Amino acid sequence: MLLDHKAGRLSLGLILFTGALGAQPAPMSAPISAMRYDVTADKDALRARQLKVTTSFDVVGADDVLLSLPAWTPGAYEISDFSKWVSGFRAMQDGVALRWDKLDYDTWRVHPARAGRVSVSFEYAADTLDNAMAWTRPDFALFNGTNLFMYPEGRSTDFASTVVITTEPDFRIATGLTASDAKRTFTATNYHDLVDNPFFVGRFDIDSAMIAGRTVRYATYPVGSVTSEVRASAWELFKRAIPVEASVFGEAPWETYTVMQIADSAYQGYSGLEHASSHVDIVGDASDMEELQSLYAHEIFHSWNVKRLRPADLVPYRYDRRQPTTWLWMSEGITDYYADLAVVRAGIVDEAGFFALTARKIGEIASTVPFALQDASLNTWIHPRDGTEYSYYPKGSLAGLMLDITIRDASENRHSLDQVLRSLYDSTYKQGRGFTHDEFWGAVRRAAGGRSMEDFERRFVDGRESYPWQAILKTAGMRLVPDSTPRIGVTTAADSTGAIRVVRVDSGTAAASAGVAVGDAMVSVGDIPVVDPDFGAKFRLRYAGRPTGSPLTMVVKRGGGTLTLRGVLAYATTTPRITKDAAATPRAVRVRNGILRGTVDR
Repeated sequence: MLLDHKAGRLSLGLILFTGALGAQPAPMSAPISAMRYDVTADKDALRARQLKVTTSFDVVGADDVLLSLPAWTPGAYEISDFSKWVSGFRAMQDGVALRWDKLDYDTWRVHPARAGRVSVSFEYAADTLDNAMAWTRPDFALFNGTNLFMYPEGRSTDFASTVVITTEPDFRIATGLTASDAKRTFTATNYHDLVDNPFFVGRFDIDSAMIAGRTVRYATYPVGSVTSEVRASAWELFKRAIPVEASVFGEAPWETYTVMQIADSAYQGYSGLEHASSHVDIVGDASDMEELQSLYAHEIFHSWNVKRLRPADLVPYRYDRRQPTTWLWMSEGITDYYADLAVVRAGIVDEAGFFALTARKIGEIASTVPFALQDASLNTWIHPRDGTEYSYYPKGSLAGLMLDITIRDASENRHSLDQVLRSLYDSTYKQGRGFTHDEFWGAVRRAAGGRSMEDFERRFVDGRESYPWQAILKTAGMRLVPDSTPRIGVTTAADSTGAIRVVRVDSGTAAASAGVAVGDAMVSVGDIPVVDPDFGAKFRLRYAGRPTGSPLTMVVKRGGGTLTLRGVLAYATTTPRITKDAAATPRAVRVRNGILRGTVDR
């Protein structure tokens, strides 16, 4: 029998008799106060690739204290069970070891002897390079509060705490937590804020600037990993894009924002993890500004969308179990749409650049199996292997574009998706709660002049229908141009005799339909010799534009003989292109300009 994370505390027998005995009370810690977390990240600890953690607190008596570590980090929608990296757990009071045991796999039960101060300590393995994890080098540490900071099980998370960092005298510290008057000491007014502020400790570059009346910091590790040229480009992005993003919501909601980046050549790709006043990026190449600018714009926009404006399913955060929602397409996908809008509205890319970003997403979704955005949002917790694991990002972004176009067209460009986000931000986040299904679609409907969105939701969010790009883009003065190339479908290599040997045949291609086999020596396709140095160009010129399924003859040598194989023409669909529609109506041009410039008509 599979039990939920915390439900695993109950024995099977108790679960079977719940109906007769009533629901069992949830475990609850004795009350504790004056929480303090001491983290040691000195050279000895870093060489051992671990962090030393001591949590101390006051108790009012000898009742059991239940201390838990989170199972996941908000923004990284997967169960990580951070307790697995803990070793050497011990508990002390007045210099005497206390008795303790495990209540479940992420909760420790400590038995105080009396009222007074209690401390628990452990070592935490910090060897995982991941935005949500803890990672060390001899001169550096990254850690998240969810990795290290325990909370009293069953008690309110609305408690204040202090964090003290012990490290080398020349090491720096970067975090979004509030610094106190004491050196290397930070404070939080509640547990959520405590764990929502990751730490950089060690040697790293950091500089700052005032943007939109707020302090923005840029911290990068290793020292020198970001060249002066790239650093200048990053600052240009921050200075232009942050005010654009803030204008959607009418405010910058933080006094200080910190971009925290680790570059590691062994890391594949680019990833970020958002927090309320910072984000952590891990990149394999710290010089590719085209990738970096999209990453930065996306993660910074999250400081509004999902860290503040978020679905009711995620308010408040629960740290002990999965917290599924059908709304990640909005929290992540629409954030991705606004990352693209930010860079075009800020003048970082031109309209052709925005068209290219959008077309790439259309091509990406065209190559996946059909899926519903709501389903993909739920499924991310289990990482499905069907290719849709993170596809709610690009498809959700495209849904955001379609909603924006729909709203602008229905309102004659007097309203936009910007206003939907702003109204939800004011009416839900600022009232201390998350938005509901009816509130989101109600805000869209009002912005669209009362147009019903039920069909849109049914077909394109809860349903699996392909997006009607030609029709929707025409409404916004744009046009989708399919870009297809005739393809043979083989991988070849010249052998020692100069023959062009087939080493792979791709399924569903012209070669596969003709019966070409691995080991064949290709002679010609049509009447074009494959040894012709201009074979590729001549093949495309000859067959581009012919219908799929047109006859295509291939000649190969096999087993000492020559065979003429008859197949059919197939195409490889590459990324489509988006262009301006030369025949766009004045209304469609206003919609297009409104999207690109962030404006509406009054």
